[in-house]
Amino acid sequence: MASQELIHQLENTIENIPDFPIPGIQFKDISPIFLNPKLYEEVIEDLVKFSKGKVDAVCGIESRGYLFGIAIAVALEVPFILIRKKGKLPPPIISEKYDLEYGSAEIETREGQIKNGQRILIHDDLLATGGTTEAAAKLVEKQGAKVVQFSFLTALKDLNGDEKLKKFNAEIYHILEY
Repeated sequence: MASQELIHQLENTIENIPDFPIPGIQFKDISPIFLNPKLYEEVIEDLVKFSKGKVDAVCGIESRGYLFGIAIAVALEVPFILIRKKGKLPPPIISEKYDLEYGSAEIETREGQIKNGQRILIHDDLLATGGTTEAAAKLVEKQGAKVVQFSFLTALKDLNGDEKLKKFNAEIYHILEY
């Protein structure tokens, strides 16, 4: 869906930081995108095209999912709903636990903000193993809504995150793949 020009611009803008945060990891730093308002706007336009007319709300995953998710929701004229790490939202909350490589984590959203029957887009900056995004989708479903789309700026194809998300029968979109 993204133009080759946009993909090329992003490839030349996102910085690869070797051995961060630990040795062996190639961190993809998206922060240079925010130094170029025109490029940011083009990213939002591309992500909005994917969802226009298909969703009733956007859920963004803390914290980098907010960087694009809020702008997507505003452009689509739909609500934006925060999905946060445990303990960051006031009650009442709905939570979902999920496994990490070593241990587990929990995400939450405020009860009542996701409405029964809503069509939801879940957005995050990066799709890696899909664990956090899968937990976010379960959180949405607990409230009677349906995840119809997932969108990401980038995806790490070797980690097969798409596989965890296929069970939700939702469209999956990312602009770049590494």
